[in-house]
Amino acid sequence: MAKPDLLQICPFAEPVEKALAEDFTLHRYFEAEDKPALLEKLAPTTRFVATGGHHGATREMIAALPKLEIISSFGVGYDAVDVAAAKEHGVSVTNTPDVLNDCVAETTLALMLALCHRVPQADAYVRAGRWESEGTFGLTDELTGTRVGILGLGRIGKTIAKLCQAFNMEVVYHGRSRQEHQPYPHHPDLEAMARDVDWLVAIAPGTEETKGIVSRKVMEALGPKGKLVNMGRGSLVDEAALIELLETDALGGAALDVFANEPHVPERLRKLQNVVLLPHQGSATHKTRAAMGMMVVKNLKAHLRGEPLLSPVV
Repeated sequence: MAKPDLLQICPFAEPVEKALAEDFTLHRYFEAEDKPALLEKLAPTTRFVATGGHHGATREMIAALPKLEIISSFGVGYDAVDVAAAKEHGVSVTNTPDVLNDCVAETTLALMLALCHRVPQADAYVRAGRWESEGTFGLTDELTGTRVGILGLGRIGKTIAKLCQAFNMEVVYHGRSRQEHQPYPHHPDLEAMARDVDWLVAIAPGTEETKGIVSRKVMEALGPKGKLVNMGRGSLVDEAALIELLETDALGGAALDVFANEPHVPERLRKLQNVVLLPHQGSATHKTRAAMGMMVVKNLKAHLRGEPLLSPVV
């Protein structure tokens, strides 16, 4: 029996592609010279799409595949998938949550530690031979005894909160509504929360509702001693205002894993010394990426066999 067709929007690690090929005939959209022709060819038969959180699936792509039943997306964020179009066409959408909670939380704390202890600057100081010629590097901040406000107390946000508590930090959070049975105080107003915390960690999804939620006013409320960490999406933060406030010391510092126009990072931001910058590495470990890839596979195979999806979002 012929394997069902699967449209693969982006490349995956070799073990993931091997696992997909066990049950599906793979058609690599990212390698196609004539992508519309490939969609036209696959339109009569293709029920399955595998994609990544940054590549997604557009309304036009979904409409071009009338037999489509499921889009399995790699990553917890699925904002690049046109979910409204998927709903209209009766297409299921899945993501890969939970398996990356610990990894992203670890990276968040790594960024916070690097920013407050000025780890990149201290490393450069030693490498340049300045310790020997100029003496000690100087004093830094620390996490212990500070207050962190978490924007987005979801699965990852809760894991970050627990790690922050391990560093003797006080945790509060902002969300659309108060979550029952959570031990952290809820702040209904983000600007007010920013005024009351030392750290603001953004780990909310990138949606129209959250676009620019970390506004100039929020960052001004965080203030010259406050520090912003963005682990969610670049769209959460007013990047132009962020750069201006960092340049004028109106904001104490920023640790960023995501940016407004990735992979472009503004030169003004790259020149600053009160920032730590990562190339969207939050879940980028061998263990976590392997687990995410296999969840993509498991969701597709579950649908193929008529079994419940592991992680449906639509």
